Amino acid sequence: MATPVIMVHGAFCGGWTFDAFRRPFEAAGHDVQTPNLIGHGDGALVAGRSMVDYAKQIAALCEACDEPPILIGHSMGGLVAQMAAARAPVSRLILLAPSPPWGVSGSSLEEAASAVSLYALGPYWLQAVAPDYGVVESYTLDRLPRDERKALYAQMTAESGRALWETLNWWLDPFMTTGAGPTGVPTLALAGGKDIIHPPATVRQTAARLGGSCQVFPQMSHWLPGEPGWEAVAEACLDFIAQENRAAA
Repeated sequence: MATPVIMVHGAFCGGWTFDAFRRPFEAAGHDVQTPNLIGHGDGALVAGRSMVDYAKQIAALCEACDEPPILIGHSMGGLVAQMAAARAPVSRLILLAPSPPWGVSGSSLEEAASAVSLYALGPYWLQAVAPDYGVVESYTLDRLPRDERKALYAQMTAESGRALWETLNWWLDPFMTTGAGPTGVPTLALAGGKDIIHPPATVRQTAARLGGSCQVFPQMSHWLPGEPGWEAVAEACLDFIAQENRAAA
């Protein structure tokens, strides 16, 4: 059996993010887990959850594996994966359009706007924040047909305002909650050339912070695990795993 794989979903989402994306990994012999983060469809409260809660949850799953797993995270789940990799043994770290860690500044006006827009909700860090279809339609699922966007949006759940604040407004967080750095784990970050949420320039900064490499898919946007072209993203991940396996042999 190949090395186990744990895939970590992003904000407002669930393990269903990887319903298609996991298949090539399973075909290659990997045992794949796609857990729901705490409060995402499991009946638990999501309000007040910290990124640390998510990171500890994923780190515990890593510890429970028979061998250090390959950790794959998308968007905010990419930041959770970075934080988990600092807490538990991981063999490979693959980040799909990841949220950057503490200290990595965004590279676009849209990123800056997203960091302040939630303040319109008041003290949103105390709340559960509902997904916004306008944002999802324009920035997350923008390359999917309307019926697919609607179907995926219907599965989305509220997100922890605290986790969003820790991720989007890290410069206001003296505790450096989302801090992450090189762990010695081979790391690959992937970006969509048309991604506005986490554009290539930001993803490259994240990869550099972690001592990893970055690959850009010019025609893709943010939904790397499921928009048109996701098969090439999965193939790039599997190629990276194979290359690192050969290097370690």
